[in-house]
Amino acid sequence: MSSVAASPAIVSDASTPPVAGTGRLLSLDVFRGVTLAAMVLVNNPGGSDAYAPLHHASWNGWTFTDTLFPSFLWMAGVALTLSFAKRRAAGATRGSLLLHAFKRTAILYCIGLFIYLYPHFDFSTMRILGVLQRIAICYFIAAGIYLFTGVRGQIACIFGVLAAYWLLMKLYPVPGYGAGHMDLAGNFAHYIDQMVLGRHNYDGRTWDPEGIVSTLPAIATALFGVLTGTILRARRSLAENTSAVLAFGVLLVSAGMILNTWMPINKQLWTASFAVFMAGLSTLGFGVCLWAFDVRGYRPSWTRAAVMFGQNAITVYVFSEVLDPTLDLTHAAGHIMNGLSAFLNPANACLAYALLNVAACFVVAWYLNRRGWLIRF
Repeated sequence: MSSVAASPAIVSDASTPPVAGTGRLLSLDVFRGVTLAAMVLVNNPGGSDAYAPLHHASWNGWTFTDTLFPSFLWMAGVALTLSFAKRRAAGATRGSLLLHAFKRTAILYCIGLFIYLYPHFDFSTMRILGVLQRIAICYFIAAGIYLFTGVRGQIACIFGVLAAYWLLMKLYPVPGYGAGHMDLAGNFAHYIDQMVLGRHNYDGRTWDPEGIVSTLPAIATALFGVLTGTILRARRSLAENTSAVLAFGVLLVSAGMILNTWMPINKQLWTASFAVFMAGLSTLGFGVCLWAFDVRGYRPSWTRAAVMFGQNAITVYVFSEVLDPTLDLTHAAGHIMNGLSAFLNPANACLAYALLNVAACFVVAWYLNRRGWLIRF
């Protein structure tokens, strides 16, 4: 890990002009920073009494929390499109870019392993898959697809991985349950995670919400970001590209709602409907930022804080993931919650605790910005 003039390229690349002929887009920096701050908020809610939007949906359906991780995968696709297009134009070969992507994938995957090993480092139950691991895997596969296919090939790959997932989940007979079950115990993804990952599933479970089979539609999430990046690079005015981004978002949201009829929106399984619907929400959210900050030129003061969060997104995320178990290990979390609970109701105490975590992460982001450090892994 070293300090250089570029932010973590899995989620962002500070050296990349997003649209040919324009400067850097504030909207992408703000969208990334706001998403990261929100992820820190929901990942450290202070307890089970937190407000409902700060929890994942128990099974089918979605909450605000369920929208955040897909946004990071989607942004990884956008960022790699813009970065690789610039480097290809500068003379980089496909092979060199693929090797570059592989190195970053390996580093990010190892950081993900470290997060789940800390602080006890019990390798016998180490979580093999997880949030950063999924970003790493999907980033690398999406990078390969982008480098060696065109738009038609990318669309074909999206249909391919979603169809493969659909067929496996609906047609493969799970022993003791049969085919087509979408409940927790009887679904095909659970069966594979239990059989392959065993004790290395998340938090002692027999399945992993970032498991093996559900990685297929997650790849599609990243590829939808790739397609959005391609729209941004079209040789049109920024306003026209923004309209196209918003239209693409509406199309994906509508398609996800239609797919929900046959396969429910479910983050735990990362269903095909979830992948399409969440990519649509991400595209729409970014499109609104694009229109407000880059087309209309709005510059509210809070955007500076959002950009600070996004500049070192992976570093700040890792800090937040290490901070939480450290507070538990030192019993500081309990003391803080007891202090907050003395004058706040349980839900507000949890919210205050989560906001303190966001504030701590912002201090890190502010310090890195103050020193001019943009950390690349």
